[in-house]
Amino acid sequence: MPLKLDILINNPWPMRLVSAVVFLLGLALFGGGVYLAVLGGSWYYLLTGLALMVSGGQLFRDRRDGVWLFGGVFVATIVWTIWESGSSYWGWVPRLGLLTGLGMVIALLLPRLGFTRKQSWAATGVMAAIFAVAFVFAFVPYHVTSPTTAIPDSPLAKATRPAPASGDWIAYGRDKEATRYSPLAQLTAANVGQLKRVWTYRTGDLPPTGKVNKWGAQTTPLKIGNGLYLCTATNNLMRLDPATGKEVWRFDAGVKYTSVPYTAACRGVSYYESNQVAEGAVCKRRIIEATLDMRLIAVDTETGKLCPDFGNNGQTDMMVGFGKVVPGFVATTSPPPIVNGVVVVNHQVLDGQRRWAPSGVIRGYSAETGRFVWAWDVKRPYDRNEPPPGKTYSPGTPNSWGAMIGDDALGLVYVPTGNSAADYYSALRSPEENRVSSAVVALDAATGEQRWVFQTVHKDVWDYDIGSQPTLMDYPGEDGQTVPAIIVSTKRGQTFVLDRRNGTPLTPVEERPAPAAVLQGDPRAPTQPWSVGMPRLGFPDLTEQRMWGMTPLDQLYCRILFRKARYEGEFTAPSMSRPWIEYPGYNGGTDWGSMAFDPQTGILVGNWNNTPMYNQLLSRDQADARGLKAIDDPEYKPGGGGAEGPGAMAQTPYGVDVHPFMVKFTNILCNEPPYGMITAIDMHTRKVLWQRPLGTARANGPFGLPTYMPIEVGTPNNGGPIITAGGLVFVAAATDGLIRAIDMKTGKVVWSDVLPAGGQATPMTYEVGGRQYLVMMAGGHHFMQTPVGDYVVAYALPDASGQSAQ
Repeated sequence: MPLKLDILINNPWPMRLVSAVVFLLGLALFGGGVYLAVLGGSWYYLLTGLALMVSGGQLFRDRRDGVWLFGGVFVATIVWTIWESGSSYWGWVPRLGLLTGLGMVIALLLPRLGFTRKQSWAATGVMAAIFAVAFVFAFVPYHVTSPTTAIPDSPLAKATRPAPASGDWIAYGRDKEATRYSPLAQLTAANVGQLKRVWTYRTGDLPPTGKVNKWGAQTTPLKIGNGLYLCTATNNLMRLDPATGKEVWRFDAGVKYTSVPYTAACRGVSYYESNQVAEGAVCKRRIIEATLDMRLIAVDTETGKLCPDFGNNGQTDMMVGFGKVVPGFVATTSPPPIVNGVVVVNHQVLDGQRRWAPSGVIRGYSAETGRFVWAWDVKRPYDRNEPPPGKTYSPGTPNSWGAMIGDDALGLVYVPTGNSAADYYSALRSPEENRVSSAVVALDAATGEQRWVFQTVHKDVWDYDIGSQPTLMDYPGEDGQTVPAIIVSTKRGQTFVLDRRNGTPLTPVEERPAPAAVLQGDPRAPTQPWSVGMPRLGFPDLTEQRMWGMTPLDQLYCRILFRKARYEGEFTAPSMSRPWIEYPGYNGGTDWGSMAFDPQTGILVGNWNNTPMYNQLLSRDQADARGLKAIDDPEYKPGGGGAEGPGAMAQTPYGVDVHPFMVKFTNILCNEPPYGMITAIDMHTRKVLWQRPLGTARANGPFGLPTYMPIEVGTPNNGGPIITAGGLVFVAAATDGLIRAIDMKTGKVVWSDVLPAGGQATPMTYEVGGRQYLVMMAGGHHFMQTPVGDYVVAYALPDASGQSAQ
């Protein structure tokens, strides 16, 4: 070893190579630092770059002062890091990681500059120790809130609704309240480590070879009796044996690839038991599905055959009243709720396309016959009929694409809405549209009459539509009475608790001043609602100091982007002259995965995102030059803009460029980790019980390369959690490809398994023959860039014979 080191020391080229790297790093930091300083940012990079350039030049000349200057930069950087980041581990990584690596190499070569071998080894040891300690600390999760109190042992309020059979999962959210809570308790923190995969079923539904990937099955199956029911990415239906995963029947829905939107596929189906069909007759019990190509389908649960008395031989055309619409422009992705025999259907619209996009109308159909019952058209509030021939529902109105929820006792259905078409420009919207956008709207399920509206964002131009399914709960009233409540979680990370009878907030909400408009003629709302009575699922506003990267170079680049953009907090108004930062972003907070609520303890669990966007409005000519065309434009190309990312916003003065705030070269977000979190809230106190990052670096890393390391960096996530009476939270959702169990008492992960494809769905659990199963759809997600698949995976404890896998 000493001989090899002597060869390196005596050869001038190793030092010259290192000195060149130091000089070029300094040159880049100096150039970018000058620009950042001009923009009003930190002078650190300018000064450090200048010092490193001099240091590199002196090292090239074998001058000792080059070492001392580099050491001075290193010490100064430590001081600067403490000043800017304090004890935040992730804040230290880009500031000192690269310098530590360079310092270690320089320390090894010190004898060439006249230092003793002992001094060289001492300096190398210091640098190596710093690197080693930093590496070890990378495996410690940060932003963790540990529980300081025990889980409550009593419900929040007396239950007012009967629970479904304990071993079943009868609705998308497990029950009609969408609690995502199962009373099964066989799986516990003590035995979940023994959980094994017992069967895997493949749907066979994958993207066509050579086509743009817009797939990603997000299904949460239903389990009713002895059947497990699910839909594929393109709405094919199947019933599986819940114990073995063997296919019992399959129904081909006939949905074509062109009808799959660039946002989601089928998330689930609905179950209905007829009160008009005799026991034992065909379609007494039926699965009802709303499809991507806008059909309502009903099949018999036992045979998978179409229900002959439903619609037109089992199918109802839901395109009536829409006029001519190209495939994929509108699609129903979420399972419809059935309220007192009425199937209430919403649909998504690719609302980044054009101002006069297809309508966001909500409709009701008979669960018995499939016939149209009513329509709620924002601009035709008193006309609840289908439009006559040649007419359409009002175009461009706010659509609802997330899962809705109904209350049979109150006869209401709760509709989480988005904003009007053309997400980022509001001047052309009507007062009627503005009143109901990004809101929860309660409709009479029998007539479609609007009962109340609670808005979570006023005049939304940030795509803060509500994707989460609301959850129904019992809330304690002032006089010991039980108040029927509804929990509404949002992309903003704001969680609202409302009286579901009238929409009145049950926890404090205040209107806070919001930034003014930038665009002339498109004023912003003067205030925005904040749920101050519930913990916010989010972090403080961004600052230049919180910009991130793997090295000082990409951190500097992110600082420059930050300074170039407009940013005035959460409601920074859109602009064309400069980019603006949207934070927490349209994929921030809680999205369609929704939250889980344990009615026995009053614990609410939600996973959420911390992913800012970097946006800029474009002139029509600029949008055309970038190829942003509406989906029904003859020049539209696949991937040319949709409800996510850049959009044409045709029929307005602007297009929009929307993309994650990140360094595209390294594929790293510009804000500090974590990017995904999971939080448990004690609703008795409305305080955080525990909180931790969700997602590891196992399948993630710079340049999109997996690190294969279990570093809990917290990744972007889509899909929701479930809670079981065994004291566990099950969740996948993150981009690391894992499904995990979290101990509800401690917030710690107690089991995980690698899924065969991305787990961007919500798991479910059920019981068969005294054995509890955990089932997960692993279908991947195009936007999350996780592997696409067609896997349905089931887990259970080994049975009495020791059998676990089949």
